Amino acid sequence: MARAERLSLLGSIVSAELYKRNQGRLVRLLTGLALATAVVLGCWTASLRIFGDYSQPIRVGVPVGIAAVGLWLSFRAIHLPAFADFLIDVEGEMVKVSWTGRSELYRATVVVVSCMASLSLVLFLYDILWQYILGAIGVLRI
Repeated sequence: MARAERLSLLGSIVSAELYKRNQGRLVRLLTGLALATAVVLGCWTASLRIFGDYSQPIRVGVPVGIAAVGLWLSFRAIHLPAFADFLIDVEGEMVKVSWTGRSELYRATVVVVSCMASLSLVLFLYDILWQYILGAIGVLRI
């Protein structure tokens, strides 16, 4: 059984078949783009940091090869049945979400920013107070 599952996973990785191609398109597209971006940025960083001291063919060729495999695996990942069904369900649930209006979003943002500013001010004042107290008793040298 495990061997058959391994073969089916390997078969689905090398296959170019699309799974439920018309369902969950937006979430699958965005997930694929995020995976592809991570692969490309990782390969670019590897070409600079890991392969930076090697010759041009190695510094460019190895990351390009890794990027090609990573992009193919990213494409295949969004078409694996279990993951694709999850992404389809995510898009179905996102349709049910009720999003706040512009005015409510503005009010909530003002509340959050004002709370963060007031907490920052309080912590700054506590820091100054403790610096004064610890400096007065000789623990801190200011």
